[in-house]
Amino acid sequence: EQLGTIIDYCEHAFEEIDGMIVIFGSPGLFSVHDVYLLLHEKMRTCRKPIFPVLPSVINGKDEIEEFLSCGRINFPDEVSLGTSLARVYHTPLFNAEDEVIWELDESGIRTVIDAAGNGYLSPAEAQALLDAAGIPRANEGVAETKVDAVLIAEEFGFPVVMKVIGPLHKSDIGGVALDVRDPARVSVEFERMMQLEGAKSVMIQPMLTGTELFAGAKLEKKFGHLILCGMGGIFVEAVKDVKAGLAPLSAGEAAHMIKSLKGYPVLEGTRGQEGIDLQAYIDILVRLSQLVTLAPEITEMDLNPLLGTMDGIMAVDVRIRVEKQQDQEP
Repeated sequence: EQLGTIIDYCEHAFEEIDGMIVIFGSPGLFSVHDVYLLLHEKMRTCRKPIFPVLPSVINGKDEIEEFLSCGRINFPDEVSLGTSLARVYHTPLFNAEDEVIWELDESGIRTVIDAAGNGYLSPAEAQALLDAAGIPRANEGVAETKVDAVLIAEEFGFPVVMKVIGPLHKSDIGGVALDVRDPARVSVEFERMMQLEGAKSVMIQPMLTGTELFAGAKLEKKFGHLILCGMGGIFVEAVKDVKAGLAPLSAGEAAHMIKSLKGYPVLEGTRGQEGIDLQAYIDILVRLSQLVTLAPEITEMDLNPLLGTMDGIMAVDVRIRVEKQQDQEP
């Protein structure tokens, strides 16, 4: 009752108060169910924001879970609340005058998406989508026979990389062969890969070098598309050095995401090792953001790895999933 009176007083009697922080816990001697129910109602009706800090995560566990089930959020302590408010306060305002418009082939993007079915795009469809979005990619060819595999490899020039098409996690099942240097080895690797479960064909690419990077997108139904960046290859899962931002993403936001990575010193160049073209990385993240804005049917997209040098960044492996739901929001 006293809490409700105090909240009402802050809501109506003090114009200089813009919001309220309510800290309310329990020593475990009584239930705070009614208090949290009141807090829920006040958050629903008050014009001023109320930030609940509910520190009794053990003594008030059941009451907190009930509070959360009402669709509310809470902070376990003042530090986490302060950190969150500081992050919001220091988020730069969007300045449209500072933005550069990246031109994407919207017609080409929609042609690929409209013709595709639900599920993962074929390599040809994924290539066409990257080209329409202006995202650089490695040359590649798809072979369904051993003879075709050798011809493609000889056309690119040795060494080449061979990847099985069909299975999603190629590396885990031996579906990737690096530094293939002659036609005989191409034939051996082709035959081996086609015996893997789910194998449909084999992709062949020139053997490229550079720092492995990651870029991706994931649809979160309540928030829209998240754009992701980080160190690539196996480091995505092993180190989990990944940052995320909501689409549409500005160039400034993309740069901030990259600079927030633990591996950023590697991208800048460290201990005599060459870094990468950071502007090219920013460009890819923004183009990826615009791509999923134009094609909201994309639910997952992984560019892993991208290979980066000071001369640019190239996508060497891409996986794109499309889900066409009638209630898909744009």
